[in-house]
Parts: sequence; structure tokens; C-alpha cells
Amino acid sequence: MIAAACAAIASCAPKNEVTLLPASDFETVVDGKDVSLYTLKAGDLTMQVTNFGARVVTLWTPDKNGSYEDIVLGYNNIDNYVNNPGERFLGAVVGPYANRIAGGTYTIGEETYNFPQNNNGQTLHGGLKGLDMIVWDVNSVTENAIVLSVVCPDGHDGMPGNRKI
Repeated sequence: MIAAACAAIASCAPKNEVTLLPASDFETVVDGKDVSLYTLKAGDLTMQVTNFGARVVTLWTPDKNGSYEDIVLGYNNIDNYVNNPGERFLGAVVGPYANRIAGGTYTIGEETYNFPQNNNGQTLHGGLKGLDMIVWDVNSVTENAIVLSVVCPDGHDGMPGNRKI
């Protein structure tokens, strides 16, 4: 009876633990600004975020049996994000617009704007130096929250107007 009770209790326990990425694998300097990895916890969720591109790197959550899994596609170190020849947008904030600008150009009134083309003749997700490739400022961090911001000046990657995000 005791053995059966122990087995029942053991089957309800989480089958694996959260495996955090080492913060040291994300510590670097990009464009003169410090890049770091931050770990946030709220209830059963654990999330790791880097200020490079304001991107979610990991998000650990338990399944119905209590086994934890990382449900975010991403890379294990900052170099794979900074020098990525493949999928660069994983987990990142994209912009200052999402999707494509056809032909890398648009007109507002009498003014035509041209942007760097980074996707088969289109401008995708903010261009060559979109929000995903910028080191964001870390305004505050608590155990379960992070506030990030960035300022993109007029003309950044061809975009008109100052943008504070």
C-alpha cells in the first residue's frame, strides 16, 4: 500500500525541470551597448528575454502532466542572433512595421521613401536594422516583469519620423 501511494505521488511530480540558458552566453556589446539575458518567473512560467531585439529566448511551461518544455524556437547564445545567416526574427519584436513593403518604397503625400531591401526585392520587418537588430534599453526589471524601450531617429533605415517605442 505504501509503495503504491509513493508511486502515485511520484507520477504526479514534474518529470523534468526548467533548464535555463546561461546568462553568460548572452553577455556582449553590440553597437556600443551592453546585451544581457534576463530570467522572469510568474507562477508556473519561466521566460528568458534578451534586450537584443527585445526577444523572448525561452518560455518554459508545464504540460498537463507537469513536465516542463520550452515552447519557443530560438538559439542558445547571442552570437546566433547577432550573426545569423538564416532565420533572424525568432522571438523578436519586429518593426517598426511587420510584413513587407513591396519594392522597398512607398509615398506619403509628395514624398517617396526608399528602404533597404532584405527579402527578394521587398523590405521585410523593418529592413536591415529593424527593431530585432537593435539593443533595447532596459528601463526596469523585477522577478516577473521587464520594461524595454528604444528610440529610432528620423531616417533610421530610411524611415521618416522619430519613433520612441
